[in-house]
Amino acid sequence: MWVPRLRDAWRTDVYAAEVISADSMQAYRGMDIGTAKPPKDLLQRLPHHLIDIKDPDEQYTAGEFVARADALCATLSAEGVVPIISGGTGFYLMNYVCGLPSSPPSSPDVRAQVARDLERRGAAALRAELASVDPATAARIHEHDLYRLTRAIEILRASGEAPSRFMPSKTIRPGRRFLIVGITRPREVLRARIHARVEAMMRAGLAAEVEGLVSRGFGPGDPGMHAIGYREFFELAGRPLDAIAQAIELHTSQYAKRQMTFFRALPGLRWIEPEPAHLFYALESLASP
Repeated sequence: MWVPRLRDAWRTDVYAAEVISADSMQAYRGMDIGTAKPPKDLLQRLPHHLIDIKDPDEQYTAGEFVARADALCATLSAEGVVPIISGGTGFYLMNYVCGLPSSPPSSPDVRAQVARDLERRGAAALRAELASVDPATAARIHEHDLYRLTRAIEILRASGEAPSRFMPSKTIRPGRRFLIVGITRPREVLRARIHARVEAMMRAGLAAEVEGLVSRGFGPGDPGMHAIGYREFFELAGRPLDAIAQAIELHTSQYAKRQMTFFRALPGLRWIEPEPAHLFYALESLASP
């Protein structure tokens, strides 16, 4: 959880709180099972924002997330509500806490050109173009992370400079204070939970959910369909569901490891264990001056 620190909200006996989702894929409509969206009964009890705000063929950028989250935090705090930014996507959280990098703004013309090159030449050619100028950035981008790859190429082509020159800051934005809390689990527990989550998603009808999205015209080229839990159905089309489930589990484990790298880099991050008997008292202690 990433909680903007507001007044003495943690000291009151009763206070209101609402969640702002920092999950880049829960933003997409119709992608409920594979992104593990909160159940409807929880959403009724605890309002969540920035869920179901995009169709799978629409781009959802870190810049848009930061702008939306800033506006929501201002509105909620003015109403006496504590905003809890929770999730999900480490890159989005880093940009929210530390501010957006000073990279050139996204250009529709350059983005369209990069999209055409991706379709015609393939991801490997774009990665080679990036590596020829900025090998460190190319090495950091996972082979399946087409959003970050194409964005890096956009920056390279728009600026003529290596994208690594525009890395995000590692310090908290001026004028902001955050209570930044990370929940940690032992590796073996995390692996078991990932396995159980993938099994539960398959039982809940993930394959049917993907079929429904395809029947609505969405496909592997759409931003939402790059998500883990969806892209495997395209990459392994025709393979048994067990094989697809194994691939989802592997990719989720790899993603969890990459996300931890982002989380550890968040300034002032404090780790806690999710033991129900101690969680509330841990948060109270962290929130005290």
